[in-house]
Amino acid sequence: MQIIIVGCGKVGSTLAEQLSREDNDVTILDINGHRVEQLVNEYDIMGYIGSGISFDTLVEAGVKKADLLIAVTGSDELNLMCCLIARKAGDCQTIARVRNPEYSKETEFLKKELGLAMVINPELTAAGEAARVLRLPTAISVEVFAKGKIEVLKFRIKAGSPLCNMEIQEIGPKLKGDILVCVVERGGVITIPNGTFVLQERDNVYIVGAQKKTAEFFRRIGIGSKPVDNIMIVGGGKISYYLSHMLLANGIDVKIIEKDAACCEMLSQKIPGATVIQGDGSDKALLMEEGLKRADSFAALTGMDEENIFLSLYAKTQSDIKTITKINRISFDEVVDSLDLDTVIYPKDITAEYIIRYARALGNSIGSNVETMHRIAGGKVEALEFVIRENAPVVNIPLIDLNLKNDILVACIQRGHQIILPRGNDCMQVGDSVIVITSRTGLKDIRDILGKSRAGQ
Repeated sequence: MQIIIVGCGKVGSTLAEQLSREDNDVTILDINGHRVEQLVNEYDIMGYIGSGISFDTLVEAGVKKADLLIAVTGSDELNLMCCLIARKAGDCQTIARVRNPEYSKETEFLKKELGLAMVINPELTAAGEAARVLRLPTAISVEVFAKGKIEVLKFRIKAGSPLCNMEIQEIGPKLKGDILVCVVERGGVITIPNGTFVLQERDNVYIVGAQKKTAEFFRRIGIGSKPVDNIMIVGGGKISYYLSHMLLANGIDVKIIEKDAACCEMLSQKIPGATVIQGDGSDKALLMEEGLKRADSFAALTGMDEENIFLSLYAKTQSDIKTITKINRISFDEVVDSLDLDTVIYPKDITAEYIIRYARALGNSIGSNVETMHRIAGGKVEALEFVIRENAPVVNIPLIDLNLKNDILVACIQRGHQIILPRGNDCMQVGDSVIVITSRTGLKDIRDILGKSRAGQ
């Protein structure tokens, strides 16, 4: 596909890297010539210097032949205008990043009136991820599929856990756990394990299963699954705004600490149910005074990655508290993963996931598009949901007889109200939602899981 990305910031750069790797013809456009040159030299893409709301510049960048234009500049209004011009200049699909809370209620109106394929709000999406984790705070991450019926949860095996030194195939008989271990992360090494894989202390483990079954499994291994009752948030930005509304609606007490007086006044007016404190969230005395030791959860959501990391680490020294840490810039994944930070959210990566999922579906006309996609294990593994809408080569054939590519795991099948953790003799059928776990990238259709001999039939 021919894709134009307007805006070469954190999200634009991530999209340029990932979409170019998936055999798309990517063109970037930005007023910052140095950034354009840097990305063009780094990836196999084209670049133009100029404004995304210039008709002539868009035409020069190829908008009349483009399949998709993605506007992710720092200005909501520029993004919307760019998409509008692109729709008039060519016949491409358009995606706009819109971050202002004032626009969040008008998403459907904007899509309809401006002909947008998608409006993506990174902060709102990141807040949703944080809220999901707080429903099950013992999980590090919670990814949902099949409209919330299936979950992929990440947790860390702690000392004394019954899972220590247990083979995966023993989990069912010994713990009556109706879940499937789909990925194990150990010392930076990612494994899609078989039944004889032995779990160890400090492994990061991803499990898949029905929502009720995953909660039952956590109880069986001695991990509480009670939702939090209150949260302390440091930083009063957009994610805090959205997250506070979500949590208050679920009866969770919210306290926000923010330095800026004007921001505090705005938050007090727009989130009347929250307690807003003006002060320096890095002041240990203030955190203690405001009840850090009594809090169930703590979210570091300031605009500084380093401050967020240190705040969460400090909170963990004060109590056994659930922490959420926002990181925008830092790329030292190995270092971050080695820290006891619980849940880390990366708004730019969440945004890229949604856009790449749409791009794959747009480029696929076979009939079983990617419905949901989450990158897990530091982006090294993809968890994808396919809905089988036609008689594809995978249908009605036992999994054991399918010529699956390496590093592919069919992890879960939803058939009507039934959730199936598939074994070798199970089959996929038309109408099924199928969850696939893979360390490969670029899967667009369910038949992409097959080796050439079967896929070509």
